[in-house]
Amino acid sequence: MTTAHPHHLDVGIGGVHVRLRAASPDFNTLMADRFRGFIGDVATPDYVFDVDILPFEYDPDVPDDASQIEVCVLREGARWRLLRGDFDAQWDPATRHGTARLRANPYALDSVLRILHSVLLAEQGGMLMHASSVVLADGRAFVCTGVSGAGKTTISRLAPPGAHILTDEMSFIRREADGYYAYGTPFAGELATPGENIRAPLAGVFLLAQGPDNRIDDLSPAEAIRAVMTNILYFAKDKALTAKVFDNAIALAACIPVRRLTFFPDARVWDMIGNEA
Repeated sequence: MTTAHPHHLDVGIGGVHVRLRAASPDFNTLMADRFRGFIGDVATPDYVFDVDILPFEYDPDVPDDASQIEVCVLREGARWRLLRGDFDAQWDPATRHGTARLRANPYALDSVLRILHSVLLAEQGGMLMHASSVVLADGRAFVCTGVSGAGKTTISRLAPPGAHILTDEMSFIRREADGYYAYGTPFAGELATPGENIRAPLAGVFLLAQGPDNRIDDLSPAEAIRAVMTNILYFAKDKALTAKVFDNAIALAACIPVRRLTFFPDARVWDMIGNEA
């Protein structure tokens, strides 16, 4: 017997619209709040996922231990399959249809969507990057990446008046006909607030480090590629796509300045970025 999915949400991130069809109105309400600012009905979504909810109650005060289990992303024939302790999802790129069985919490579906976008972007020359993104008042976007604790959320909080925060956690970078663009995402870090659902041309990528002053240093081509590659979100066990991810990092570093930004946590860092980048 096929499960009915009478309710749906259309989640649009980076110009890609994913329709989520689930039988649970409570889950749809939870998801609508989680992806607020990125929900809107479209006539023809790019992908459709039928979602079945596993029989577990979501308690925000209880750590989601299942989310700590290693993610497995692999091809099974023509289909992709995503596995973790709290979800089992698959989709067919040809039919643009998928299914997801997941635990009833926002983090499971959040992860499924991140992984879906990481695969789609890799195939198109873009990437999801562990990074914050800010658009200055002049319309230029800057991506700031680094290891946990490097200051991605801090530098977002220091953004000047008139700036737009696209994310403090997961940056969506897309290669288009006239260059690279950064898009807002609902994937939030310590700010716990979705980014603005806008796009802007990417003007620079900074590898973050905290120090006693503000300084921008050039990176060698190899260092720039390593900085990009190290911080790309990617889990797929697929040789062809892995090679493409590496090629995408090289292409981005060849077109967009990738530099090291050492900063002291005050707003003057954005004056330096705006004047020198």
